[in-house]
Amino acid sequence: MESIKQQIERLRAELHEHNYNYYVLSRPVISDFEFDQRMRQLMELEASHPEYYDPNSPSVRVGSDISNRFTQVEHRFPMLSLQNSYSEGEVADFYNRVQRALNEPFGIVSELKYDGTSISLVYEEGRLVRAVTRGDGTKGDDVTANVRTIRNVPLLLKGDGVPAYLEVRGEIVMPWNSFDALNEEREEQGEEPFANPRNATSGTIKLLDSREVASRGLVSYVYNVTAESLPSDSHYDNLVRAREWGFNVSTAMRRCDTLEEVFDFLKQWDEKRKELPVMTDGVVLKVDSLVQQRNLGATSKFPRWSIAYKFNAEQAVTRLASVSYQVGRTGAVTPVANLDPVLLSGTTVRRASLYNEDAIEALDLYIGDQVYVEKGGEIIPKITGVDREARFMLGEKVTFIRRCPDCGTPLVRNDDEAVHYCPNSEGCPPQIKGRIEHFVSRRAMDITMGPETISLLYDNGLVHDAGDLYLLRFDDLVHLERWGETSANNLIESINKSRAVPYERVLFALGIRFVGETVARKLAHAFPDIDLLAKASEEELMAVEEIGERIARSVIDFFAQPDRVNLVSRLREQGLQFALSEEALATRTDKLEGLTIVISGTFELHSRDEYKAMIVQHGGKNSGSVSKKTDYILAGENMGPAKLEKARKLGVKIIDEKSFLEMLG
Repeated sequence: MESIKQQIERLRAELHEHNYNYYVLSRPVISDFEFDQRMRQLMELEASHPEYYDPNSPSVRVGSDISNRFTQVEHRFPMLSLQNSYSEGEVADFYNRVQRALNEPFGIVSELKYDGTSISLVYEEGRLVRAVTRGDGTKGDDVTANVRTIRNVPLLLKGDGVPAYLEVRGEIVMPWNSFDALNEEREEQGEEPFANPRNATSGTIKLLDSREVASRGLVSYVYNVTAESLPSDSHYDNLVRAREWGFNVSTAMRRCDTLEEVFDFLKQWDEKRKELPVMTDGVVLKVDSLVQQRNLGATSKFPRWSIAYKFNAEQAVTRLASVSYQVGRTGAVTPVANLDPVLLSGTTVRRASLYNEDAIEALDLYIGDQVYVEKGGEIIPKITGVDREARFMLGEKVTFIRRCPDCGTPLVRNDDEAVHYCPNSEGCPPQIKGRIEHFVSRRAMDITMGPETISLLYDNGLVHDAGDLYLLRFDDLVHLERWGETSANNLIESINKSRAVPYERVLFALGIRFVGETVARKLAHAFPDIDLLAKASEEELMAVEEIGERIARSVIDFFAQPDRVNLVSRLREQGLQFALSEEALATRTDKLEGLTIVISGTFELHSRDEYKAMIVQHGGKNSGSVSKKTDYILAGENMGPAKLEKARKLGVKIIDEKSFLEMLG
């Protein structure tokens, strides 16, 4: 009979193999359900037997909400940039330079250039030990905990001939479907969407919460392997071996023996890239032989044996038919250009974002203009210019509206923002409907109703805000157009189920501006019931990890509005969860109850963020500055001299981390 340790090791080996089959070979041999069952079994065994912990277990793919600080790590081998080229002529110049310098036959490996975040992965004895961003080329940030959550990054290597110390270089990218879902979520939360997957990837890989990283569906592509001893002198052959070891190496690479073969590859992928599930912005060309690479060497900035060819952004010309305006749930008003249909990057484009008033002014647009349209980052259509020579029979000059297109209220614009807002939050239909849509969304209250149902209920006077959902009755619904008993019962049941949704998600569902899922979770644990959050000062809010002045002000503004406070009160009366559950509170104590603690300096035993979490967990309050209300300063190395001086003047007690941990027992 298998021991517990043997069961854990067997499940880990099976899950590693299934991850490789699914994410690298794209040939799964078991169903998602079977995979999930085995993962659940492994996680239960690991939770019961922490003595068998392994940082490279497949279970780390789900991430952790433990905050990790990024430390700077020096690259063993510098990560050089590549010189860019934008024409076949520049590619030919590169090829001819290599030919003259080597004066012997050579091959060129042509690879797609994926557009994301460069990463260096270090393996020792076949186990992932470190993942570091490119940084400045000589050193970067250690993001190992986050990279371990990426499904097609192997944690343990397989096969023969794996070097004892292996460093692979690659790109972390966000697929289009993950990017679209993330932007949809950000817009629901009233946040600015990411312009392209590259920006989204860069922002994701630096998140402090690896559980959030795990949810965003990042993938990796490996394009280089480095070790003291590699299987071959051929870069191409080494990448083929890397695929056998478990890495996701693109099959879209070719070894070319002539310049004409290189040009064929460039032309082929300039079209085919539009069919890929991830963003590409060009092709990387590399001399295949490692010996020849070393002979060619590098400048201070670029290797002489490699160059990047950048694809041109696809552009189209079409007529500006009109400009319309959309009002979001936060009241933000976005201008949209309505265009004569035009084919662009494989899709028919009829609309393009005009962003804000400043963008419209810069373009100097008139209705009827022939405009140049591109896809910014290959995803969001945008107008990049106007063909002024083609102007005739023009309509009116495009000027930004001054009143809300839905309710007629005069718009406002904050001094520090480019966006106009409709301030009529309680009487503007798209804002009201948008807030309800956000409230019922899957990641919030998970009530099964779409925008059409919300509009139907609003237009029939049945709901005016989220609180009215819990007053709906079967008889209100069954007589609506195209509704029946089944539809009415399903909605009532879904609404009733939502009363059990935990506090963190209820807080997210309230739609406080800038408070997304992660921020809502952090606020809920820092202020374990809604009354504490409503009374929190700006300083107390900003003491919570990742909460800055903008979010703190937004939370305070929310609870300063009588209608919002009334909504919370009504929802609480309907049985919604506005406090952490007993399970979540089980680890909390009152050992620091009533104490205000300032953290200063650097620490050995725990990170600053971990100490902040401990203070909140045990009933204390974090503060960023020393005042008469400060009870203790938790001081590490290199404590700020200003804080030290002020603490002495005010007689505030200074404790080190060992003393602090003793206070917690």
